[in-house]
Amino acid sequence: MMSRWKRLLIGRPMKSTEIEGEKLSKLKALAVLSSDALSSVAYGTEQILIVLMAAGFAAVWYSIPISAAVLGLLLILVLSYRQTIFAYPAGGGAYVVAKDNLGVPSGLLAGGSLLVDYVLTVAVSSSAGTDAITSAFPSLHDHRVMIALVMIVFLTVMNLRGVTESASVLAVPIYLFVIAVFVLIASGVIKYLTGGIHAAVPELGSTVSHISLFLLLKAFSSGCSALTGVEAVSNAIPNFKQPAERNAASTLVMMGTILGVMFIGISLLAYWYGIKPDPENTVVSQIAAATFGRGWLYFIIQGVTALILFLAANTAYSAFPLLAFMLAKDKYMPHAFMARGDRLGFSNGIIFLGIFSALLVVAFHGETENLIPLYAVGVFIPFTLSQLGMMIRWIKLRPRGWVSRFVVNTIGMLTTLGITLIFIVTKFSQVWMVFIFLPLVIGAFYRVQHHYRNTADELRIDPSQDKPVIKGSTIVVPVAGVTKVVLQSIGYAKSLTDNVVAVYVGFDDESIEKMEKKWEEWNPGVRLIVLRSSYRSIIRPVMKFIDTVEWKTADTDHITVLIPQFITKHWWENILHNQHGLLLRTYLMTKKDVVVATVPFHLQR
Repeated sequence: MMSRWKRLLIGRPMKSTEIEGEKLSKLKALAVLSSDALSSVAYGTEQILIVLMAAGFAAVWYSIPISAAVLGLLLILVLSYRQTIFAYPAGGGAYVVAKDNLGVPSGLLAGGSLLVDYVLTVAVSSSAGTDAITSAFPSLHDHRVMIALVMIVFLTVMNLRGVTESASVLAVPIYLFVIAVFVLIASGVIKYLTGGIHAAVPELGSTVSHISLFLLLKAFSSGCSALTGVEAVSNAIPNFKQPAERNAASTLVMMGTILGVMFIGISLLAYWYGIKPDPENTVVSQIAAATFGRGWLYFIIQGVTALILFLAANTAYSAFPLLAFMLAKDKYMPHAFMARGDRLGFSNGIIFLGIFSALLVVAFHGETENLIPLYAVGVFIPFTLSQLGMMIRWIKLRPRGWVSRFVVNTIGMLTTLGITLIFIVTKFSQVWMVFIFLPLVIGAFYRVQHHYRNTADELRIDPSQDKPVIKGSTIVVPVAGVTKVVLQSIGYAKSLTDNVVAVYVGFDDESIEKMEKKWEEWNPGVRLIVLRSSYRSIIRPVMKFIDTVEWKTADTDHITVLIPQFITKHWWENILHNQHGLLLRTYLMTKKDVVVATVPFHLQR
């Protein structure tokens, strides 16, 4: 039953040789990896205006130079990550750059920040998309958590089906959003040039009282939330068709160009229209209404905007599993994150991301606005470390033309560092937990690596000296009666060794006497040891028996407990039987010198 449902939801298993068919073309990769960055157009300009309105409507003209500054930082990041793609074609982005050039602690800080950021991306995006739906249909407000969870489940299943299939499905709404925004910008610009806009807005460069450098920097840092997701392409290079690094670099440039044009276009239209932030009406909604009225074009733009806010989470589903794979390969995360699933994706990473983001949505009741500053800090820390790492790389290697690259990374590092500090200073009450959570994540990375290192040391052998030593074994067979299950188990045990004993736990004299009589009549050639249990426990007497009896001799170095167990024909029939065998096996697995094995007997009806 479970297998059929799995095949229905996820699809048929794919051969390892089909991995090349799962690689992404540039157009599909642009849709999969840019949804987070492109969706930020829906709120980037709005975040700038919200901060500027603290100085009054006269300050809104500052949104244009601030947007231009954000555009300049986007250019620096695109150029920097393009260099990173060619320098580190195996992927890993900020984690690999920082680890290689700044040391392991910096790499783990970058990797941990990005992993947390991707979890936050899914939670915030699904909640933001839910907000758009409940704004249009207020009656659904009480079901916002369930709507967000359904969307997370949908994205999780889509990504478990494979990168290519999810890209084919999700590309349609993402490109519809891009087309819709470009139509909106083009229509708005034409309306402005033809004199169709008559908003009374402050002129560029006009004097504004109550404005401060701190406020402008805060507005700039808020606008930089539009740059989240830019790093995803450099993390996901292995997902591209060959030549992977060239295709990744081209995709990054296309994403940066589209994002830049849409962002500056929305900012210009917001200024020309004299848009003011409204909690109940987004900036994009106000621009669309002013340009087209509340007709069908307006509702199309609103619809695809809500959809892109949902699908912004898909970038995390593409980047998180690959980054987790990189960390697992370096032994900082469980090896399970290195395993490919039936559809050749890193399914454990996908499932982990879906579960933890769903837990966040439930914990915050779908109201994840307070996570946005933490979400922004989580991405600008890796931005800064990546830029600094590339600076160190150019100084060490000094390739031809390295000075101009070094200057680009230096400007980027100083800018992203400044933005990170502004976020921390201005929104400390919302981001303080990063100073607790990130050290815990990094500590967990070191604990995982410490375990793997200790395990490797204990398992390592010297092929020239360490050879198998074969000694005898005593087999203990716990029995509950004289049945075919016991018959099969005793037969198997005697095929391995002559040192076999059966152990029976009795609760009263009558049951013990009855068992001894049956065993004597059967006489399987195996000694029966009877244990009395005064407290009606089966596990404790068997454990005590194994602990107290001296088994080890010159010819015997360990004991094997062979547990008979019958397997029911239908899964639900298991609940009709006591599972003493499973409990005994669980307890015995913790003992050092005991080997535990199970002999299954399959019931036919």
